[in-house]
Formats: sequence, C-alpha cells, structure tokens
Amino acid sequence: MSVTIYHNPKCSKSRQTLKLLEERGIQPTIIEYLRTPPSPADLESILVLLKLEPRQLMRQKEPEYQRSGAADPDLGRDALTKLMVQHPILIERPIVLANDRAALGRPPENVLAIL
Repeated sequence: MSVTIYHNPKCSKSRQTLKLLEERGIQPTIIEYLRTPPSPADLESILVLLKLEPRQLMRQKEPEYQRSGAADPDLGRDALTKLMVQHPILIERPIVLANDRAALGRPPENVLAIL
C-alpha cells in the first residue's frame, strides 16, 4: 500500500498522524508541503478526494489568509487553489493519501478510515 502524508514537522497534529502511521508499520512518503507545495492539479485532486471546497481546506486564522487576499468572498475555486499553492501555510494539515482516498488528520485517528 502506498501512503503519502503532506506533513509539517512543526505541527503537533501532523507529527501525531505520522507517528500513528509509523506505529502501524506504515512508512509513508513524506511531503513537507511548506518546502514542496502541491501543484494546482495535485491540490485539486486532493480536494476532490476529501470532498471539500478550497476554503474548507484553508487555515483561515493564519495571518497569511488576510494578507494573501484569500478572505475575498468573490474568489472562486481556481483562485483559492492557486493561493494555497503560492502560500502553502494556508493548507490545513496533515493530509494523508492512501488507497485512492484522502483524509485530514484532524484528529490523527481520521486517517485510519482510509488505510
């Protein structure tokens, strides 16, 4: 089974989710998305798998949310997705992909449903 985690090592939930996977013998591909943001196409695919709209995957309390213009209610899906790629700090974390499914590790146990 191929498992990928979009990970921020500074985030406690992200670290807990990674530990949860490793405790189950899973060695996921780790993408530190702040260093290597997903492409717009990859992010769109993740949104589809999560069944979320872009704003639902955004960290709206991040200062960057206001600074980047993401708070503009008139922005559509493509514009919001591009903003998340340009400002990956806006992406909620961690995101785990496995078995052609995705889960947001908030709480970390959410990812168990897709394994």
